[in-house]
Amino acid sequence: MSAPEPVVSLAVPPLFAALAGARSVLVAGAGGGFDVYAGLPLALALRAQGKVVHLANLSFTALELLDLDAWLAPGVALVTARTEGLEDYFPERALARWLRGQREPDIVYAFPRTGVRPLREAYATLAGQLDLDAVVLVDGGTDILMRGDEAGLGTPAEDMTSLAAVAGLDVPVKLVTCVGFGIDAYHGVRHTQVLENIAALDRDGAYLGALSIPSASREAALYRDAVAHAQAATPLRPSIVNGQIAAASRGESGDVRFTSRTGGSTLFVNPLMTIYFSFTVDGLASRVLYLDTLEDTVRMEQVVARIGRFRAGVTPRPARPFPH
Repeated sequence: MSAPEPVVSLAVPPLFAALAGARSVLVAGAGGGFDVYAGLPLALALRAQGKVVHLANLSFTALELLDLDAWLAPGVALVTARTEGLEDYFPERALARWLRGQREPDIVYAFPRTGVRPLREAYATLAGQLDLDAVVLVDGGTDILMRGDEAGLGTPAEDMTSLAAVAGLDVPVKLVTCVGFGIDAYHGVRHTQVLENIAALDRDGAYLGALSIPSASREAALYRDAVAHAQAATPLRPSIVNGQIAAASRGESGDVRFTSRTGGSTLFVNPLMTIYFSFTVDGLASRVLYLDTLEDTVRMEQVVARIGRFRAGVTPRPARPFPH
């Protein structure tokens, strides 16, 4: 299936134009952890437009400890505010409990941390059960944009597993959006190369532009509240990524402290962190140099090993510094 080409206009953000005809949309965290939170402002905005919006996340939680009745299907856990167990770290349930407090639907689907083949099967199951018109993968940070020959890739395994899984999915609209520009410098990403990659994607027709989350908007206020709620629910492992994005959405900048987990490092919170950079899944997937090698993976360890083998045979392209 393919969706009609949206009309390009300055007055209508291309991200929303691409989703205009969708009725049922899945907003899914691509990189695990708290990535689904990075999609919350978009999900709330789409719900305000009257769309049915579902939330999902590639999970770092020990989902195998959940009761059997928590599983919608193999590879898809259905997490609600009332899901039991796993008290110390469970971002999906923390989000479900926050959603329930806001009188929003409190279901967050969780995918185990697997290879491409089972994750694609899980997405396909969910797409059929929810009658999806669109899937939006969300990355907290921008390392999902790394094609493989950059100076540093960040933490690509989960992002690339999600990208490859959704690229092979039969759904009319498949998009990727990133929020948190600059965050991945901590993991070795050179952001001049992020910008080079965005320019190349634009030349390919795969870039859907940049869209800022207004700090005074309802979506930004609710997002900040959700991040604070998650930090209280997971005090030993709060989200560093979403903490920075939330701080940026309050107008803060520089080395903002919100958790002891960032001790010993210097943060660079900045206004660019509140911008969604959006792309087509197919366009982005086509530029990742090693994505086809991940197709038959079953376990995440295989993904990690194959990315490592690819990197061992690559001479990284040099990164230019930002002009001063």
